[in-house]
Amino acid sequence: MTFARSWCARVARRAVSRPGLGAGLLGALLVTGSSAQALRPTAAPGCAAPLSVGATVTDSTLLALHGSGQTFADFVAAAKARREGWLGLADTARVSDALVARARQVGGSWKLLVVAVDACGDSMNTVPWLARLAQDVPGIDLRIVLPAAGRAVQESHRSLDGRTATPTFVLLDAEGTERGCIVEQPRPLRDWARATRGTVSLDSLHVGIRAFYAANRGEAIVTEAIEMLEAAKAGQRHCFTGQAAAR
Repeated sequence: MTFARSWCARVARRAVSRPGLGAGLLGALLVTGSSAQALRPTAAPGCAAPLSVGATVTDSTLLALHGSGQTFADFVAAAKARREGWLGLADTARVSDALVARARQVGGSWKLLVVAVDACGDSMNTVPWLARLAQDVPGIDLRIVLPAAGRAVQESHRSLDGRTATPTFVLLDAEGTERGCIVEQPRPLRDWARATRGTVSLDSLHVGIRAFYAANRGEAIVTEAIEMLEAAKAGQRHCFTGQAAAR
């Protein structure tokens, strides 16, 4: 499918510094680790923005918020921004048999609360794959809320560089207790973007991000979600978030 020229964190248009940089970025992305230093928070209209107020969300609030959320089908039906992309991925997203089998081995009953918005490219390139996983694996109930309703969840689950972001995924057990989270992007991509942001133009960064999503086709986000489920079953919490933005 054709991906939009911009993703959710675009804040300016800059020329790509040299031809072929996108392919080089993708190669670097696939092998880069997570040793980069923290970056200053950068506002991202429609997807992520630094906020100064932290928030603690109670279990009962999370459970009620999940219950108020839309199903993936309803969210996609209502999407206006990036509509072609949402519809295309809703139809084509598939999870490998091996990953489905691995997720089914976890068992239990889980609720996946997602804060997302249709205008966000990271949301569009991750949520459909986890919606497919929830469809294929009994016991996973995925619901989506907009940032207006999920603001406190975003504030208490910030990105690696301290921003609130979409998508924000929070895993709840059957009683509504939080058991894990994933913020903004799958781990290989967020580590690479964190290390790369500020060293190349924004256009070049976005080329690499789009290339990753097109090549990876949901494998990284699904794998991390399953790791989160496995950790929760083992009594651990898989959730790597950043520091709150400075007041």
